[in-house]
Amino acid sequence: MFRARGDQVVLNRHGSGPAPLPPHSINARANFAALAQLGFKDIVSFNSVGSLRPSLAPGTLVSCSDYVAIQQPPATYYDEVLQAGAPGIANNLVPVILDALSAEFTIATGQTYVHTRGPRFETKAEIRVMKTWGDVVGMTLAHEADLCTELGLRYNSFGMVDNYANGIEGAAIDYASFKQMVHDNQERVNRFIVRLLEVMS
Repeated sequence: MFRARGDQVVLNRHGSGPAPLPPHSINARANFAALAQLGFKDIVSFNSVGSLRPSLAPGTLVSCSDYVAIQQPPATYYDEVLQAGAPGIANNLVPVILDALSAEFTIATGQTYVHTRGPRFETKAEIRVMKTWGDVVGMTLAHEADLCTELGLRYNSFGMVDNYANGIEGAAIDYASFKQMVHDNQERVNRFIVRLLEVMS
């Protein structure tokens, strides 16, 4: 769902209905193709993530600078050999945003995102492997960053740690507890996004 705000557009990747779209059902190709057709060049993404590090507690704001997405279904606009450059996260706006919001928000930068397919949470064994690869885990960022690279869009990463991943700090994850943790962090997330839009205006 798109919402216009001056020269900005806010896109809720999970939709606005009573049942949010699960990650594997999001049409990221259509979303970013539409943004490119509208003439946008910079994307600021906000993701919910699980922590792979005891030091990244729930409630921590993060910014990822790289990602791991091995053996995922392709997120591409091409059916042949890829024509785009090497994938990655531009984070061209992150320094400006950090400077503007540093008095109000502390953000753990330079994190590595491990992308899983979803929609289920990861097993404890999977998390034991993943914590050797990165700092946070989620189900959306890598596909979005790949698609932005192909379209020439500059992708910027921010996110909220909503939970410890399965087994980290003894955590056992399920949908009900995850939903409650997201709810507990929502007021701070909303404030961050409001301030972010003000900075970008």
